[in-house]
Amino acid sequence: MIHTIKTTSTLKTVKQEFKAKAKEMGFRILNSYSFKERVYNNSLPIDKVITVFELYNPPGSQQALHLAEIAVYLPCRIAIYVENGYTVLSTMDFEDLLKNLQIDDGFKTHMTIILENIKRVMHSWDKDTKAH
Repeated sequence: MIHTIKTTSTLKTVKQEFKAKAKEMGFRILNSYSFKERVYNNSLPIDKVITVFELYNPPGSQQALHLAEIAVYLPCRIAIYVENGYTVLSTMDFEDLLKNLQIDDGFKTHMTIILENIKRVMHSWDKDTKAH
């Protein structure tokens, strides 16, 4: 239930370009933060630098919030970190969730398009991107 890609683009490049690439796909950044800074500030050491970007699509969010149970999945989060020499981007893969929710087909189609656009953002850095 996690969609992960690895890219040869540097962590710095991905983080610098993320907002613009997300915007191209109709998303806004609600928030971004480093777990290391948040956790370290709370006296819990962490070695790995993980940055999270919280994405939202205004029309999609408006529709989704009509179903209160969907609110726990918003905003869509993408974690970015380095592992084994690759920059890694990971997010929840909501396809199974959409299949199991009792929602109308129009909304399901709209949310499927939004989720595909999140994946396009994740895959946009280079030709050497690998999905997992």
